[in-house]
Amino acid sequence: MTIKRLILIVLTIFAILKVSLSLIESWGQPQIQSRLELYQTNLLLHAAEWQGGNTGASGAEQNKDLNSIRNALIGAEPLKTAEQQYQEARDVASKSLDKAQKQLQQIESPSVTPPVGDKPQLPYPPVAEPSYPKQQLQESINKLDKLIDELDLRLGIIKAKEGETKAALQTWTNLSDRYKNQASNKSSVNTATVLSGLWSDPTRILPEAQQQIQKDLDGWFRYSALAQLYKLQQRQDDLATLQAQEQQRAEQAIFKLAIVGGIPVTGFIIGVGLLIFLLAQLLIAGKRSLPSDPANLPLLAQNADTPWSTPWDAETVWQVFILGFFFIGQILLPLVFSLLPLDPSSFDIRGKAFYVLCSYLLLAFGGLFVLYLSIKPFFPLPEGWFRFSWRGGWFLWGLGGYFVALPLVIVVSVINQKLWQGQGGSNPILPIALQGQDGVALAIFFVTAAVAAPVFEELLFRGFLLPSLTRYMPVWGAILTSSLLFAIAHLSLSEVLPLMTLGILLGVVYTRSRNLLSSMLLHGLWNSGTLLSLFILGSGAK
Repeated sequence: MTIKRLILIVLTIFAILKVSLSLIESWGQPQIQSRLELYQTNLLLHAAEWQGGNTGASGAEQNKDLNSIRNALIGAEPLKTAEQQYQEARDVASKSLDKAQKQLQQIESPSVTPPVGDKPQLPYPPVAEPSYPKQQLQESINKLDKLIDELDLRLGIIKAKEGETKAALQTWTNLSDRYKNQASNKSSVNTATVLSGLWSDPTRILPEAQQQIQKDLDGWFRYSALAQLYKLQQRQDDLATLQAQEQQRAEQAIFKLAIVGGIPVTGFIIGVGLLIFLLAQLLIAGKRSLPSDPANLPLLAQNADTPWSTPWDAETVWQVFILGFFFIGQILLPLVFSLLPLDPSSFDIRGKAFYVLCSYLLLAFGGLFVLYLSIKPFFPLPEGWFRFSWRGGWFLWGLGGYFVALPLVIVVSVINQKLWQGQGGSNPILPIALQGQDGVALAIFFVTAAVAAPVFEELLFRGFLLPSLTRYMPVWGAILTSSLLFAIAHLSLSEVLPLMTLGILLGVVYTRSRNLLSSMLLHGLWNSGTLLSLFILGSGAK
């Protein structure tokens, strides 16, 4: 056994352990999708407040159009829909909290050795557990406690606006009761007390009511609580100003909902139509002998069974991914950054965006450099490898693939949500992008997600891995295998199924078009759409 192969074996074992631990760790982490659904619900609540503001003939016509859009977007009972969304989020958070608390109790409880034979055994002292699992669980418990408090505050306001005052008061009372035996002065408890006073009969207005509402509530929930406060205090001017501001936000929310909901729905319909067309074309062709002219083949049949001529063996593929992807991304770069006087958690949103971009570019440069050195002995490469061509139908393949991906990935994501119940983790970049409403930061995130990631990942997974696997398995097997590895590489359990579905579509587009520009376009469009949705939903959340 050579030294190189021994090093690869050691790194492979370490890689399997590291990836497995990362996937297990993501098990109890919340999905970004759950937060996105609540952000979209917040936009819906804003849109439900719109009453029309323009006058005159042209204004009346515009109001009519906006009313039509509004009614189509928010449905007949927006408050009931919002309550259901928040209650589901609350139930998921409660289950996750119970699970984390039980795990913490198991770690803290001493283990006892059962008796052996007739001789009683004394209990062994508790085995010293590493502190970081306890710390991580405790941090998770604290975050879930805070999230449940936030959800209860908001659920109570929704119920109060629906006229279910008793249910709202009970929700806020339950929040306060959870901490009645604790000496802490939690802000959420104070806010619950303020809200209970505003909707009680008789009402009670606490001295710090406005400051507490502005501290713990935002968006539509802040507006609703302040409106109730101003009405009770008979502050008509402040109430009129608040309502005017809400009307502006409501009109903006209608347009944002139209973009976030309308574009995917339109793409979904186009994608379903394309999918039906492609499958029908393949089915019709299957009933007769396929034409010998490749140009007349059904689109999905083109190059479907044509492998690449691969001059290297599996060890070269192994080397590229272990050294170029895992070692650089999971060992070398984290080690280098740990030696630098940097604390990314203290960066502002622009600093975090730039840090993410630099980290990704270093990973991409290192990975592609290892790839180049690994395949250099085989130059010149056989025809068809790493093919970029601005001619042909690459643009149509990429755009069509994007539309087909929408219905397939959306359906898989819905099933995935039911499977994971809001848990399973997400890409750590997504929450940062969701919270950042800075134009410069957005541009940096766009370069990372829509340019750098498609180029690097398509070169590695579709340009190199997929064709290399066709030396050992059929094209369809290479597509499935490379897609699974592509999904696992993102290190989030909840994303494995959706990303594998996307990876399969990327593989189909590339194998049929034999042009990396097509899969890069599809990948870039997908990431751009995700980033756009994050920005729009984040901008309407507060």
